[in-house]
Amino acid sequence: MIFRNRALTARVGAAALLASGVFTALGVPAHAAGTETDLSLDVVGTRVAAGSEGKVVFAKVTNRGKNTPTDLSISADLSKVDTDKAVPVPAVPDCDLNAAGWSCKVPSELLPGPGETVELPVVLFKQEGFEGTYKAPITFSIASTDDTDDSNNSKSATIEFTDESGPDLLLLAGDVKQAVKVDENGELSVVGDLHAGETGVLQYFVVNQGDRAAGGLTVTVELPKGVTFTEAEPDCEYNAANTEAVCTYRQLPLVPVDEDTDENDDVFSAGDFYHLLSVGADVKAGSLTGGSVTVEPIVATQPLRGLARKATKLPENVTGIRGADVDASDNTDGYAVVVAARGGSGGGDGDGGLPVTGPQAGLIGGIGGAVLLAGGAMFLAARRRRVVLVTPGDETSTV
Repeated sequence: MIFRNRALTARVGAAALLASGVFTALGVPAHAAGTETDLSLDVVGTRVAAGSEGKVVFAKVTNRGKNTPTDLSISADLSKVDTDKAVPVPAVPDCDLNAAGWSCKVPSELLPGPGETVELPVVLFKQEGFEGTYKAPITFSIASTDDTDDSNNSKSATIEFTDESGPDLLLLAGDVKQAVKVDENGELSVVGDLHAGETGVLQYFVVNQGDRAAGGLTVTVELPKGVTFTEAEPDCEYNAANTEAVCTYRQLPLVPVDEDTDENDDVFSAGDFYHLLSVGADVKAGSLTGGSVTVEPIVATQPLRGLARKATKLPENVTGIRGADVDASDNTDGYAVVVAARGGSGGGDGDGGLPVTGPQAGLIGGIGGAVLLAGGAMFLAARRRRVVLVTPGDETSTV
């Protein structure tokens, strides 16, 4: 299921306010007993389509231990990046930036619990006036006083401005943490923590950061062991165990974000999707890992114009075929289903129904589209001027 979500090109002022609400500055507390864990880092989405001015890259921090850390910071080494051509800027407010790189403290509300992943956004854009291709290595690192294994705390990637055109889909999937119920009107309500035998909701967000439209989408959803789909969607095919779905949305073209300029039309650059999931009654409390969502573009055989750009049935003379994504590294995202022990806050009546056609982004329990909007605000503000990374005490105007 899908609901409309104006991504990146939405109102810059509102997105900036959203960013200030999503992120809060925090200090680094001392190590606390019972918070030892193992954090690992991955980086996705560093290739940019030829006609795109930039995109949002994500550093993914996964908690592979059994406890929640008390602090987390992330840094980037830009010493090999020509910042006259490319600038990777963190979309987190509590950062120290300089010409050699930056370091940021992660807000406490985003610290991942056992089995969970937090996606931290970095806005990568081309400097004003730059044209052509470019490659450069960049190294990201994480640190926490609670991390017991630093062998997986660093990740190198290559940022690349390509000469390749096409759709570039990003997918973010949220961890499933809350139980929901569906009333007689088909509306969802959150009822508390997710327990064995209850229903949760998996949400994922897809946005086209490329320079050409996708004629449609194919999405593959795999569930963790102990979880099944609650209901069948008309656009999806399921395996015999009801633990994997392949959904084909031929009537949902996604245009590049910079072409999605009218909030009142049926031309979309992004969407939020969700599926109801049932947790087995005999599942033990804890984080069920191994779930994933993957998206592939259905590329039209000719450029989409007019009605073909709208979310409706494609014209008979336009046939969708699967095609390559400019950057497939950010087409898959893992998620955990977090099952609480009995005696928690689940099982209540809940209040504030959520319509099935549009569950709130806050259900995700992560950053999802909210941070994309925040990152997009930064991107739109920065792309119109030259950006120079300096130490805070040496800041000067670059206008």
